[in-house]
Amino acid sequence: MKDLKLINLKSHDCHTLMQQLLPVAIRGVLPKEVRNTIIRLCYFFNSICSKIIDPSKLQQLQDEVVVTLCLLEKYFPPDFFDVMVHLTVHLPREIKLCGPVWLRWMYSMERYMKILKGYVRNRHRPEGCIIECYIAKEAVEFCSEYLANARTIGVPKGIEERIESRSGFKVIPIDYKTLCEAHYYVLQNTTVVDPYMTKNEKWLQAEHKRSFSSWFKRKIETELAHPENTISQQIRWLAHEPKREVLSYSGYGIGGYYYNTRDHDSRSTTQNSGVMVEAESLHMSTAKDKNPIYANMLYYGVIEDIWELNYTQFKIPVFRCKWVDNKGGVKVDENGFTLVDLNK
Repeated sequence: MKDLKLINLKSHDCHTLMQQLLPVAIRGVLPKEVRNTIIRLCYFFNSICSKIIDPSKLQQLQDEVVVTLCLLEKYFPPDFFDVMVHLTVHLPREIKLCGPVWLRWMYSMERYMKILKGYVRNRHRPEGCIIECYIAKEAVEFCSEYLANARTIGVPKGIEERIESRSGFKVIPIDYKTLCEAHYYVLQNTTVVDPYMTKNEKWLQAEHKRSFSSWFKRKIETELAHPENTISQQIRWLAHEPKREVLSYSGYGIGGYYYNTRDHDSRSTTQNSGVMVEAESLHMSTAKDKNPIYANMLYYGVIEDIWELNYTQFKIPVFRCKWVDNKGGVKVDENGFTLVDLNK
């Protein structure tokens, strides 16, 4: 870093830097025209390397890369251009003929060749070294799968085991009003409760979350009084409020991702407390609007607390977040970057 050089990077590392990090890194260090041209090229590669590509947009990508190459010729010296820069103009046509790029690139094979190269201990017999190490690896993996439930000694946990974990455990009491709000949020976002939400849509618009939880509890108790009811165990326990004592965590792994609270991130070099949710909300032009509409909207925020609600038979994690005001805390700059001020 002292020489401001990036070394020991593989081709895939450079590709990731160009697609994801380079547009952010050059936002304030280059002239506007040069910066926009480089960002256009980064966006082009980001589009063609995505897993899903709309065939109807390939011609648009073709036109954009032609303009981008013309801009590069305008701002960069002639010795910058070689055959590799020119070949980018043929990539959209190649996708039309052969399909998405990620199905044909060689990054995975390059990584595996590096693994095989590491197996070689005797340069006079490379094939024998590769075969011997490959068989030994297969034997170890077979034993690991056979003893999957046994605790390993001296072997660190895999990334999957670390992700599905929790940290900073403690039991905290919360006030009844906050507990009801968390319980209502669980009911509102549980699939099995959707039929009850739909049947009382007009009633919910007036009462909203003030009394739905108590109404839902009475409704389930009434249906359970009939001997031929089909109420599932999950709905039965959801109808009752969770226990007053909730489990609080500073870190929580769920769905293959690990989340931290803002307080935890303030003491860490890495940040993983920011969240983004696309939710359907009610939009009104004015306070007297009698024809509100539902529309999807992006909300940005930061995790303040991570709670685990105890419904006796199962537990449900809930994130208490501080949401950013979309009017003053979120904006999109000229390059398409979404800027979020978490203090607003």
